[in-house]
Amino acid sequence: MNVIDLGIRDYKEVWDLQRILHQKRVDKALEDTLLLVEHDHVFTMGKSGKQENLLVPRPVLEEKGAAYYEIERGGDITYHGPGQLVGYPIMNIKQGLAGIRPYIEHLEDVIIRTLHDFGIEGMVRDKMIGVWTNRGKICSIGVAVKRWVSFHGFALNVNTDLSYFDLIHPCGMPRVVMTSMQRELKKQVSFEDVKRSVVEHFGTIFERTMEAVCSEKII
Repeated sequence: MNVIDLGIRDYKEVWDLQRILHQKRVDKALEDTLLLVEHDHVFTMGKSGKQENLLVPRPVLEEKGAAYYEIERGGDITYHGPGQLVGYPIMNIKQGLAGIRPYIEHLEDVIIRTLHDFGIEGMVRDKMIGVWTNRGKICSIGVAVKRWVSFHGFALNVNTDLSYFDLIHPCGMPRVVMTSMQRELKKQVSFEDVKRSVVEHFGTIFERTMEAVCSEKII
């Protein structure tokens, strides 16, 4: 499986890239690929989202330097920004998984194992998607699957500025409290170490050999 570390990138740029790679994967012109990225401040609304879960007028987002997009993934509204590790697996989920729910459960397991590496106990909650700690939600998951190929993915709060979540009902849940690895451990966390842990556990859980490649090699 290809692993592409994009660094810090604009959301729209990576959204466009996902769609290009998704079509290549559908056409079998690309192997399964995991994109890792940090975004500039952005809010995204999933296809089942409700506008009332955005708690401020759109111009307020612009004043805070945050973009806004309505996108095709499942779920409601969420925030991405610096200090948050976002992963977009572009992969065929029919082979070995045969369904969206098992795929999401695998993603949750990747994050739970990653958190364990840093001494944080992660967990899932009944009838809710994502990963939680005793303090709150630490990882959001919102995926899209077309022709058995996934895109969009997960967002793990590492050193995230959690105040941006105050502008929304995260994932459409009014009383949800968001947390981060930094908040849990009361210190900054090495972003590179978290990336390495995620890639390692992704390979183990999805039974893939992970290979770092540059984006120019496959686009």
